[in-house]
Amino acid sequence: MTTARTSTWTAALLLAAALGTSTVATSAAEPNCRAIESTSARLSCYDAAFPPKMTSPAEARIGSASGYKDPFLAEEARTAAKLKNICRGC
Repeated sequence: MTTARTSTWTAALLLAAALGTSTVATSAAEPNCRAIESTSARLSCYDAAFPPKMTSPAEARIGSASGYKDPFLAEEARTAAKLKNICRGC
């Protein structure tokens, strides 16, 4: 009975130690860009440490170049024009 508890406790302790070690190694790998005084060098340091995320091709195609016309755009414009002509407090 105590052997099962001991092995479970040991496994949990080893797991915690492994996770703690990997967290320290990960935080130590980040460069100290804040200490760089030159703005262009600091920006290039941040760009190298955290590269920009690229948009997916599907998101890029949804823009105005795709030729998509919103069917409700004209109706919303007419409704907005009608609301502007309502006299409030005449």
